[in-house]
Amino acid sequence: MKHISKYLLFICLFFTIESFAQSVKTENGLRSSYTGNSDYKIVQVDPGKGKKVKNVILMIADGMGLTHLSAAWVANNGKMNILDNCMHTGLSKTYCANKLITDSGAAGTAMATGHKTNYHCIGVNPEGNVLQSLTDLANNKGLSTGIVVTCGLTDATPATFCTNNIDRDREEEIALDYLSCNVDFIFGGGRNKFNMRSDNRDLMQEMKERGYQVCYSWQETQLAQEGKVFAVLEDGQLPLADERGDLFNRATQKALKNLAVNKKGFFTMFEGSRIDDCGHENDLFKLIPEIWDFDKTVGEVLKWAEKDGKTLVVILADHETGALTLTDGSLQKGEVTVNFANKGHSGIMVPVYSYGPQSNLFSGVMDNTDVFNKIKSILKL
Repeated sequence: MKHISKYLLFICLFFTIESFAQSVKTENGLRSSYTGNSDYKIVQVDPGKGKKVKNVILMIADGMGLTHLSAAWVANNGKMNILDNCMHTGLSKTYCANKLITDSGAAGTAMATGHKTNYHCIGVNPEGNVLQSLTDLANNKGLSTGIVVTCGLTDATPATFCTNNIDRDREEEIALDYLSCNVDFIFGGGRNKFNMRSDNRDLMQEMKERGYQVCYSWQETQLAQEGKVFAVLEDGQLPLADERGDLFNRATQKALKNLAVNKKGFFTMFEGSRIDDCGHENDLFKLIPEIWDFDKTVGEVLKWAEKDGKTLVVILADHETGALTLTDGSLQKGEVTVNFANKGHSGIMVPVYSYGPQSNLFSGVMDNTDVFNKIKSILKL
């Protein structure tokens, strides 16, 4: 009896300390319930009055639709940095050139280059011709550029800003393109595509020979000086949020510190990459912490932009993953119930949030290619 009492006490403590989730298969998909206990504090930033834009920060939450963000908002008792601080909101159409339902390759290419392309293409048009990205154009003008992601660097979204290929699955070829991308601050995972290759080349060493400070750990990244940085911390993707902690936030802050040295300004793309993986897995228990991690990072980025006064922040998804619907919940208890209708992407438009000078230009309904066009115009690239 004594042992049973201890067991029951342990169970009670577990559900008191930890968030609670459960999933049930239904005829229409997977119904999941989650009770959060995070209740992290959000920031409050001044909207600012300036109109001049020196820097642009594009933040992509891969696969995060409006219902994903809404679910995370409910689980955090009705508080989110994105929803409480962004000055303007729009909607982005995500279809690609040859399909209604896009992938991250085609969607990323649209935002990075301003061109619709075919499913699975990276930085090329439907005919396979190479396209210039925002990082290329910013670099040509003398601005600094950066990419920070929680996936592998040869994954679709970062690849669209740094490389060109007709097929996102050709990851060893994509890795080769990083040798000539000229992006100043590069941070992510996927080291095995650079130094465990079928051609036996060590691209990590080759990046070093091209003037990059090559980092294999966060400690090395943290100590990196001004100049080019190539930080690849894992053989595969970075761990999920519960394991990696606030690494994404620390990496974005390090990137901002390094890039801001350039008096001409910078363009950078920060991606919460693994939201998409959790959506594909229909795993609400992993999904919400990933969104929270992204939102916490948004909060710190907004604080940085507020202090700077000349930085535009644009936040959106490349597409929606999981065809998620929010079916029940409680703001007071942080309880949320959702239903996943599939394990792929959907064609639902995704919201666009913006903060800072000229953020009003990202209001209303737009094509995902307009993200490129607007940023290009604002930075006069």
